[in-house]
Amino acid sequence: MSETVREENHDQGASCDYITVTIGSQLFGLPIEGVHDVFRLTGMTPVPMSRKEIAGVLNMRGRIVTAIDMRRRLDLEEREVNEAPMAVGIEHGGESYGLVIDEVGDVLRLPIANIEPNPVNLDPRWARVSSGVQRLENTLLVILDVARILDMDHEAIAA
Repeated sequence: MSETVREENHDQGASCDYITVTIGSQLFGLPIEGVHDVFRLTGMTPVPMSRKEIAGVLNMRGRIVTAIDMRRRLDLEEREVNEAPMAVGIEHGGESYGLVIDEVGDVLRLPIANIEPNPVNLDPRWARVSSGVQRLENTLLVILDVARILDMDHEAIAA
């Protein structure tokens, strides 16, 4: 975000609402305007020969939704299989996706002026899918960038 835009938003007291999610032990935020729903993953069909991040597909209200396992996307250890995991429904490029997460938290309204660029010491796995961070009282909120999450082909080419 450019300094000019940040200053204009600060003058207007602009804020953004984020739905918070936990993946592993880290708190992440997704801009709420891109979130359609939150749901438990049930009836998912695996996709043979797909990337490791693709947990499968499911039919949700007549639409095919691709489930992306955020633990795999962030190179974290697999979750315990106790119950159906949670997912956050988003749409990008005319396609529906479910980001498989560990836990859904609250919705936070945070000032846009407080968004900071990714710090140099931010875990590179998080930095590659983050558009910035917000410091909260007891933790750091890593803001997820949906376009970066879904840009898996670019990383495959770089590797």
